[in-house]
Amino acid sequence: MITHLTIKNYALIEDIKVDFQKGLTIITGETGAGKSILLGALALLLGKRADLSSVKNSEKKCVIEAEFEVKNYKLQNLFTSLDLDYEDHTIIRREILPSGKSRAFVNDSPVNLSVLSELGDQLIDIHNQHQTLEVSSQNFQFEVLDALAKTQGLIQRYESALVEFKTKKKSLFQLKEKQQSSQKELDYNQHLLSELEEAKLKRGEHAEVEEEYEKLNNVEGIQETLSEIIQFFESEELGLRSTLNEIKSRLNKLKSYSKSYDSLSERIQSVQIELDDVFLDINSQLEMVEADPSRLQFLDERLKTLHKLQTKHHVLTIDELLEIQDKLSNEVDETSQLDERLDVLRNEINLLETQLNELAKEIHEKRASILNILKSKLEEILFQLGLPNASFKIELNFSDTFFENGKDELLFLFTANKGSSYGELKKVASGGELSRIMLAIKSVLANYSKLPTIIFDEIDTGVSGEIANKIGVILQSMSKNMQVVSITHLPQIAAKGDHHFKVYKEDNEEQTQTKLKQLNSENRLIEIAEMLSGDKKSESAIAHARELLN
Repeated sequence: MITHLTIKNYALIEDIKVDFQKGLTIITGETGAGKSILLGALALLLGKRADLSSVKNSEKKCVIEAEFEVKNYKLQNLFTSLDLDYEDHTIIRREILPSGKSRAFVNDSPVNLSVLSELGDQLIDIHNQHQTLEVSSQNFQFEVLDALAKTQGLIQRYESALVEFKTKKKSLFQLKEKQQSSQKELDYNQHLLSELEEAKLKRGEHAEVEEEYEKLNNVEGIQETLSEIIQFFESEELGLRSTLNEIKSRLNKLKSYSKSYDSLSERIQSVQIELDDVFLDINSQLEMVEADPSRLQFLDERLKTLHKLQTKHHVLTIDELLEIQDKLSNEVDETSQLDERLDVLRNEINLLETQLNELAKEIHEKRASILNILKSKLEEILFQLGLPNASFKIELNFSDTFFENGKDELLFLFTANKGSSYGELKKVASGGELSRIMLAIKSVLANYSKLPTIIFDEIDTGVSGEIANKIGVILQSMSKNMQVVSITHLPQIAAKGDHHFKVYKEDNEEQTQTKLKQLNSENRLIEIAEMLSGDKKSESAIAHARELLN
């Protein structure tokens, strides 16, 4: 419940501080005094978007702060889900800076408006004339029914399963489409894959095949050249070997004259050894070079095969061909496995559908079990509110469609008069009747929900006299289970409050300000008397006011 409210620099409010208590709090004041300003400030506190034009002095910061006692309302999990530190005594603050920027805090932790709104929905229900229209919406009617039937846990499980069900249905559709398109390409992809697999490609093969092909294709020229080189080695007159031997012999004659000649002789010896090795290798190469027409033909065909595959797949290397082969292999495998994946997905969807049907049936049964109770309670309260012939017919049908909150189709039908046909609320109920129906619903919900605070903004519109008195009684009854605040013009309702505040305007030389004060018993008597007869405050009005208060 809200325990304290501070409003600074908002609309016509300079600085207001007010303490709230349990029970029924009444707020009265003349039209235009600023009661709606209080609600506007609270709406900002609960997540409404800020508007710089609502700031009283645009050079100063606007601050709206409220303190709440929440220990009895099991909000720990909500705070955790919103990543907030839980405190039994929670403080929410909203600031609008002169720059127009807005900031919000929960227990001094900065939060965005969505968090503020989600938390605010669990702390305060502000009921105004606009909200009265919601009574005819199916979503609101389901909320009422589910609050009484206590189906929230089942609906959460249903919603979670429904999200998974829809996701898998979408995956199934996409997989079927993929199967249809892949099936057309499967034969072609298998052909391409077989062609590549039959080629038995190896990385680096192309260079090796080209080298061996060039060698075999030019075998005669290689043999001739190697033979000529050998002649250079072995020629008796100009051969490299005999020449080196002659050089070595001549240097040996000079060794006795200088050590440098000895060194040159050794170097020639090294060259001779290396040259002998080269000579042996050349001889070996010559022996290995043989014409092999069949091998040459194979290599030629292999090169043509590789070139054909590279051209077909628009690549330049065997590595790229192998990448394409891997990709094709994966695609063929994936397409081949689609049937199996589809079967698995269908089974999962069938299991989810069964689970959804079971949950939806349980939700339906719980809702159906509460229909007569809801109907009788609403009609009983409306009887007290001056609608003795009001009657509801609530139709709840189990359908074949998975809706967001189950498989039920809900229809609230209403008639206010005997002998009249039932019709949809929005078509047959007047504005005054809708207000009383909404009050009846809120009254019933007060016994089932744990909402800390509800604020009624002129729920008494269009009523007076004894009906107003009945509305006051209902508000009193609701305030036993929650904190109730009622903004009213009717003295019958004002007299029922446990606490009474008056909103008024005060003028000074520079400006008009909206102010709020709590009334003591004497001031309250005068206020209710004025509500009865205007500013005259006749003896009869005072007596009537005293009677209402007693």
